Amino acid sequence: QVQLVESGGGLVQAGGSLRLSCAASGGTFSSYAMGWFRQAPGKEREFVAAINWSGTSTYYQDSVKGRFTISRDNAKNTVYLQMNSLKPEDTAVYYCAADFSYGINRINIRERNYDYWGQGTQVTVSS
Repeated sequence: QVQLVESGGGLVQAGGSLRLSCAASGGTFSSYAMGWFRQAPGKEREFVAAINWSGTSTYYQDSVKGRFTISRDNAKNTVYLQMNSLKPEDTAVYYCAADFSYGINRINIRERNYDYWGQGTQVTVSS
């Protein structure tokens, strides 16, 4: 059983930056591809970014390309989401998720393919 705990959310002005962290415990972190999703008020949860188990492959939703960067540190059991040039439309609860993919080099963008989820962290971008 893997536990995921997000941190780093908060209130920021448009154009600002935040770095989200997701700390994992209870499993072998390097066996999991990781993803970030978000859910804005009144909307469905959507894919933001994902990274494979080794950190060599990443994938982004079009609206965050060039502004967000996903990375991981397997020695620290942590995945990060660096968010720059934030916009009010980035306001949402951000969730990290883990996809067991031991020995498989893959990235998933669908929620249903993820095995474990964190509780979420709120990001609010003011205009």
